[in-house]
Amino acid sequence: MKPTKKRGKSRPDKSQPLLRQLAAVPAKLFAGAFRQQYGAICFRYRNGGPKIEILLITSRERARWVIPKGWPMKGKKPFEAAAIEAWEEAGVRGAARKKPVGRYTYLKEFDDGDVAPCIVDVFQIEVTEIENDFKEQGQRILEWVSPDEAARRVREVELKSLLVEFEPQGQKKSDLG
Repeated sequence: MKPTKKRGKSRPDKSQPLLRQLAAVPAKLFAGAFRQQYGAICFRYRNGGPKIEILLITSRERARWVIPKGWPMKGKKPFEAAAIEAWEEAGVRGAARKKPVGRYTYLKEFDDGDVAPCIVDVFQIEVTEIENDFKEQGQRILEWVSPDEAARRVREVELKSLLVEFEPQGQKKSDLG
């Protein structure tokens, strides 16, 4: 006799592309349920030269490689929210651009098993300060990697493209590294 499957909320298969994941939960597609988040591509110039390194962090629950990101914050502009997330999640501060450098989508799974498709507007932050004592210190692994390596490590296809094609906008602020 085969074991019976538990009936509950259907969960998307995380190994599938976003559209296939959404197809597993069609009600999310048509419910206007896209949620907004703000993220940061935190970078620094390597040895004062033109090459850059991008900061990746691990997610707390699944230890996947991601960029700092979070929900909108009351009274904060989107680029300010992205900068706060970078500080809380990775202990970095710097010059944040006010206009996003791009956006990507992904499926956010909540603790209760529910899922919501999210749109993440991404802002560049040229890191000028790195601290070892920050809110989520010890909960994540941080690594500075090349843009190509960053793209290899993240799961979201649109984020991979942003990282591979990323070129800092504006004037150089620091020589960390």
